[in-house]
Amino acid sequence: MGFQPIPFIEATQESNEQTPSYAKWGQLAMKRTKEEYPKADIVDYLHVGRQEGPVLTTEKFRLWLKEGTTEFGVEVTISFYSKSEAVKEVELKKVARR
Repeated sequence: MGFQPIPFIEATQESNEQTPSYAKWGQLAMKRTKEEYPKADIVDYLHVGRQEGPVLTTEKFRLWLKEGTTEFGVEVTISFYSKSEAVKEVELKKVARR
């Protein structure tokens, strides 16, 4: 037995199957959160859910941030056009610790 590399096509298919459909929206949520809170570290991330409509689709995320000794959550709602996936709005809402 030796090293048997996985053919590129199979490797690509496997990695695509493991990537959740909301991954690109999660990256946008984290990017916008870092822009809004540049000194904070994102310490946790949760995909809350997706709501699909005939025109708009909404993805919701909850991120947990730490800045110094302060921890807080940020709810991120991303609305985009279902057919084109063009972003309509990204809304950030700071939430207190429960």
